[in-house]
Amino acid sequence: MPVKKGSATVLRCPKCGYEEPVNDAARSAYRSKSAVERRNEILVADAVAETLPKTKAVCPKCGNEEAYVWMQQTRAADEPPTRFYRCTRCGYTWREYA
Repeated sequence: MPVKKGSATVLRCPKCGYEEPVNDAARSAYRSKSAVERRNEILVADAVAETLPKTKAVCPKCGNEEAYVWMQQTRAADEPPTRFYRCTRCGYTWREYA
């Protein structure tokens, strides 16, 4: 969230309090959007995979033997969840149905 800190504006995480200065590109993009657009905007982090657990799985694309893993219910509730893998080396994502 943008927050005034003295005469400068910083981006502050409401959960952990981490602060980062606002660069000129982000400032102009933020100002060009209306309040409704900013409220409905979804932020996507690039490094989300780093917080996922790792497991031993062979990547079908590059042969790496380590991947991030997560499970998600993609079908009906009475069906087993789908297991997703993302290679730690090349970033390829594949899934496995139980």
